[in-house]
Amino acid sequence: MDAAHYTLAQRQRWMAVLAHSLPEELARYVDTLRIAPEYQTLRPAETGLVQIQGRMGGTGSRFYTGDATLTRAVIRLNNGLCGYSWVLGRNKPHAERCAVIDALMQDPQHYPSLLETLIAPLEAHRAARLQMRAEQVNASRVDFFTLVRGDNA
Repeated sequence: MDAAHYTLAQRQRWMAVLAHSLPEELARYVDTLRIAPEYQTLRPAETGLVQIQGRMGGTGSRFYTGDATLTRAVIRLNNGLCGYSWVLGRNKPHAERCAVIDALMQDPQHYPSLLETLIAPLEAHRAARLQMRAEQVNASRVDFFTLVRGDNA
């Protein structure tokens, strides 16, 4: 299949949107859009651990902060396209659903419609969730300041 209809950055974007989507939200969209292609499972959804790294100050030396549970899956559509997914948590059906969508997004026939009816709304919902969380954090923000008295000069 010709993969020229999308770039690596575009694929990374839709895979990130799928990985960050809420499982029940993605399931609802898939049901509404009646997405049910036939496929083979190349690697059944399996759960394991991945090490999380951080950086001092965001740019310094790397260090391990701990482990996170990750579920991955690999499928192949009947047209030969393979779909992959890696999602945080233990939700195996969600990982498989994400892999199916990844494979369909690689197909030029499905790409435009899925981008508009699935990826864009999921991305907007995530942005709204992040905005709401940022507002909650800012509402509890405390600013500290020091008063200087004249006799301490």
